[in-house]
Amino acid sequence: MGIKQAPTEQGREGARGLRHETAREEQKIESRKGSDLKKGEERFEERSKSSDGKSAGTKQKPRAH
Repeated sequence: MGIKQAPTEQGREGARGLRHETAREEQKIESRKGSDLKKGEERFEERSKSSDGKSAGTKQKPRAH
């Protein structure tokens, strides 16, 4: 949930904290890696593969119709 969509001030504060911590973690990883992290679809695929070596598409279970 985004900061503006949170129904309470406590929720908005939590969303701000989460966003801040995520940005700090990303910055730390980028400095250790020596380059920016990929953004968008490429990043999703890269992170999916790094978790267990499989592409996101191969992890999907076929939907029963």
